Amino acid sequence: MFTGIIEATGTISKLEQKQGDLAIRIQSSNLDMADVNLGDSIATNGVCLTVVAKHSDGFSADLSNETISLTGFAHYKQGQTVNLEKAMQPVSRLGGHLVSGHVDGIATITAITPNARAVEYWLSTDAQLMKYIPYKGSVCIDGISLTVNAIEDNKFKLTIVPHTSEQTTIADFKIGTQVNLEVDQIARYLERLIKGAEQPAGSDISMNLLAQAGFIK
Repeated sequence: MFTGIIEATGTISKLEQKQGDLAIRIQSSNLDMADVNLGDSIATNGVCLTVVAKHSDGFSADLSNETISLTGFAHYKQGQTVNLEKAMQPVSRLGGHLVSGHVDGIATITAITPNARAVEYWLSTDAQLMKYIPYKGSVCIDGISLTVNAIEDNKFKLTIVPHTSEQTTIADFKIGTQVNLEVDQIARYLERLIKGAEQPAGSDISMNLLAQAGFIK
């Protein structure tokens, strides 16, 4: 589990085909590897990767075809900069929101507009994912926990302050950049509970009651 608060950036130093999928090596002079063990998880541009080899300046991991098909790793190249976050510990501050590192899909930057010292980014994504993105809700973009400041059809707006731009890869975003998107987990679980679970015997909860309370429309 992660928070979406980026600890460091790194560089893809190796990305190679390996028996049908991909092996990757990440180098970072800023990520403290002292407390990382084999099998630990590190979010790389928001994708939860398992450490299969530890190096003094980074780590190696394997990418399954499932991961490649749903994330930007399908088009990443050697030398690309990525955001890094080690898995949270029970004593960590939850500065962002709960992030699983299980990316739901891709979003595309469609507009970039300065607003005083901040920069506003509009992104578009699939309609099936937009239903999980509420106004003032949280999303995870390339591993970064961010707040949604506006919604229009299949687009949403993020307002990025200078510190976030300086500490992450956001400053490199351009119109057309594709990013990894993870929607809020609570929205996914709530949909599953409402649509997929049978109503317990004797329960007073009904679809009409949920609609009247504003949980569904």
